[in-house]
Amino acid sequence: MLLYMSNSAREGQSTPLHSVSVAGAVVREDGRLLAIRRADNGTWELPGGVLELTEAPEEGVVREVWEETGVRVEVDELTGVYKNTTRGIVALVFRCKPAGGAERTSDESTAVEWLTPEEITDRMAEVYAIRLLDALDDAGPHVRSHDGRQFLEKSA
Repeated sequence: MLLYMSNSAREGQSTPLHSVSVAGAVVREDGRLLAIRRADNGTWELPGGVLELTEAPEEGVVREVWEETGVRVEVDELTGVYKNTTRGIVALVFRCKPAGGAERTSDESTAVEWLTPEEITDRMAEVYAIRLLDALDDAGPHVRSHDGRQFLEKSA
């Protein structure tokens, strides 16, 4: 079930709808980051997915990371808010630390690996890599918009 947010409807205009997703930037003590290769399209991304209507964002990220990777996590803090302007998805990314479990694939992932920041940059599209790299810099939470391929310039 999707959680939708909407702006006030103006007479004669449709109300925009946005899907809310959550993702975990899981950082191990050695600085490696948890990543998955998605089963549906083969791309490397951080684990995450759609936030359920009845769950808190922190609960959603714990659930999504567990479902996709077999790794239990503790949520530290929100590190970024990312909007895909083409698809209407708002992603909340939380820095997490591993707290048990063991890496395994799932119906949603064909590989689960702990990658270095350099490997993240090499394997992931920029719109996903930046979410993990932002979680490392302690300057967040970052707020960024992209069109699915590249980040959009901030308006002055």
